Amino acid sequence: MEQQHSEEVLILAVESSCDETAASVVKNGRQVLSNVIFTQIDLHSVYGGVVPEIASRKHIEKINQVIEEALWQAGTELADITAVAVTYGPGLVGPLLVGVSAAKAVSFAAGKPLVGVHHISGHISANYIEYPELAPPFVCLVASGGHSHLVVVKDYGEYEIIGRTRDDAAGEAFDKVARAIGLGYPGGPKIDKLAREGNPDAIPFPRAKVAENEYDFSFSGLKSAVLNYLNACRMKGEEICRADVAASFQKAVVDVLVEHSLHAVKEFGYDKFAIAGGVASNSSLREAFEKECAKRGIDFYHPSPIYCTDNAAMIGAAAYYEYKRGVRHGFDLNAVPNLKLGE
Repeated sequence: MEQQHSEEVLILAVESSCDETAASVVKNGRQVLSNVIFTQIDLHSVYGGVVPEIASRKHIEKINQVIEEALWQAGTELADITAVAVTYGPGLVGPLLVGVSAAKAVSFAAGKPLVGVHHISGHISANYIEYPELAPPFVCLVASGGHSHLVVVKDYGEYEIIGRTRDDAAGEAFDKVARAIGLGYPGGPKIDKLAREGNPDAIPFPRAKVAENEYDFSFSGLKSAVLNYLNACRMKGEEICRADVAASFQKAVVDVLVEHSLHAVKEFGYDKFAIAGGVASNSSLREAFEKECAKRGIDFYHPSPIYCTDNAAMIGAAAYYEYKRGVRHGFDLNAVPNLKLGE
């Protein structure tokens, strides 16, 4: 019995990089024993986006509660935990500092090792939770409010970024267009819902290509095209069909993400492809990838929506593989708001 217990790695993970205060207990990188998320969306929707100061204060209020709840739901105590993991970048510096400080305090008090985790590595690792059979290498598209990355996952925790956004991230473009057509924040889910009522071929919005790198993305031109279209309609006194704008914009984003991603899968010779990040829960994007991957004989992996948004279970999954590789951080671990993947 003792032998079996010694092989179990229980990670207590903390995530606070933006406006979700989250904690989770994850066993052996794949089994989620608890996943507690306190979201601040209602607080920030009044302002049309995340206000870092408000987010930081709310994290301070909630972080201890969320950690205690995660331990309780998992039926574990601090003594049972193998290591404490935390997102230390990228993200908003104030919110990150709250999570890092809390994790360091728990690690110190419990005498458990501390493992800092890259937020994007967490998003990619969300796929391991729901697909026990998934193992590197594979290609992963990470699309969220702050990131649009095309990544070759060479091994656990070993990444090569082959494409990235040159300007707005996909999720950022969703938020800005949602605001322009009066949907409010958060834009992604609201555009996804409204787009179902519209015609995706109603308005021919552009699909940008980046000359220097065929895998890079650019969404600011598309965003500008939507804003120009709305302004032109208003100046001419023409009625704007918001559902058609949402559907046409969403199709332009989806077309580019699918084309670049599957081109990379083919060029790099893989037969496995995964998506991750907040935009990965978009229904139109999932359907397009399912269809195109099936056509090409590519295995397609996509986490449930709860694991696409910011959560601590994905941080626990990533931390397990970091822990196994011998990664440990000291109490001088700091928040790094623009941490690069692979650093």
